[in-house]
Amino acid sequence: MDGSKTCVKSWRVGARTLVGGAIRVLHRSHPVTLAFFRLGMIDAGDAAFYMLAQIAGAIAGVLLAGALLGPALAAREVQFAVTVPGPAGALVAFAAELAISFVLMTAVLHVTNNPRLHPFTGLVAGALVATYILVEAPLSGMSMNPARTLGSAIPAGVWNAIWIYLVAPPLAMIAAADLYVQRSNHRVLSGKLLHDPEERCIFKCCTPAIESE
Repeated sequence: MDGSKTCVKSWRVGARTLVGGAIRVLHRSHPVTLAFFRLGMIDAGDAAFYMLAQIAGAIAGVLLAGALLGPALAAREVQFAVTVPGPAGALVAFAAELAISFVLMTAVLHVTNNPRLHPFTGLVAGALVATYILVEAPLSGMSMNPARTLGSAIPAGVWNAIWIYLVAPPLAMIAAADLYVQRSNHRVLSGKLLHDPEERCIFKCCTPAIESE
């Protein structure tokens, strides 16, 4: 993957980690929100608000980066950090997006619902995303998030195989959520990144259960 795109993606991971750590939730993407909605952890109105905010935030973030970086972000080598299939083609990109999305959601569910491990949910998710950028990005551009893809595609005007990024991540994360419930004897206790009983939770959290199990 081009070095300029790697720098842009790394900057985004850093920003996401800082923001995610501050608000202590993990709903930066449609698929995560949809998966927790399917699990009954978030109301429809809140889920819709999250998804609209994700799209608006993604577009605003790219526009802000464009204002700060100028023509460098629009250069052919960077092209607003759009997500497009790599040389292996669209089918490989689709399979790759399915795989990384499924693994991320599975990891989040297992860690965030474990009383001993839940404080490290953000670290686990961040480590996976950083690994994906280094290993998987040449295959699909590493999206896992329709909002992230749209945030780059809209200003860039690049819509190559956009269906991959709109379909694969939600499909994989909802499948991971269903499989977790079917094959695990544990309840899904929260959709939060960090369970802090002193903070308001808009999710249907069971913080006392998390702390006591």
